[in-house]
Amino acid sequence: MFSRYIDGDERLLDSIVAAARLVKLDSGSYVFHSGDHCESFLLLVEGSIRVRLTAASGREVTLYRIAPGGSCILTTSCLLGDESYPAEAITESNVVAVAVPRVAFEDLLEKSKPFRRVVFAGFATRLKNVIAKIDELSFTGIDARLARVLLACDARGVDRITHQEISVELGTAREVVSRHLKRFELERWVDLGRGRVVIVDRAGLEKIAALSD
Repeated sequence: MFSRYIDGDERLLDSIVAAARLVKLDSGSYVFHSGDHCESFLLLVEGSIRVRLTAASGREVTLYRIAPGGSCILTTSCLLGDESYPAEAITESNVVAVAVPRVAFEDLLEKSKPFRRVVFAGFATRLKNVIAKIDELSFTGIDARLARVLLACDARGVDRITHQEISVELGTAREVVSRHLKRFELERWVDLGRGRVVIVDRAGLEKIAALSD
């Protein structure tokens, strides 16, 4: 996993492998909490991790997800700035990851140009996605955002999702989600059931998803 980051320096590779550890977490486990101090750089091998922000009121919003081969922008930021996490992350499935301790991470960052390139390219891409998320929350109508969430869930093979879970994805109240889903059903874009939303008219949803305010 690390061989492409060390520019042929086998001693550096040996030190990183010796320091790194394999982490396995069950679905629904916390990877980190808001306020935790970051001590390791995580590379996800298997599974999915959701990073979310929770307000004092208890309302949640999903910032982004981490897929296999990916890393976390908040983890990178906290390691570089020696800061605590401002949000929390939870596994959406059973997860396998490699944890690189801070010292080894800093060693790689200093000595390996390919590693620096991968870290900062991933940081830039994820930051762009977070800004796009903020832009969507601020300037895109609820119908378009709801349609995008439903299409994204369908693409990931999620066949059961509650109104509360959708509200977390959208950063809005569950009652708002329920009201708009009911209208989607009346328009015959979706079919609603207990804990499930089945897409009936994909073209209709895609047309709504393309709209913005």
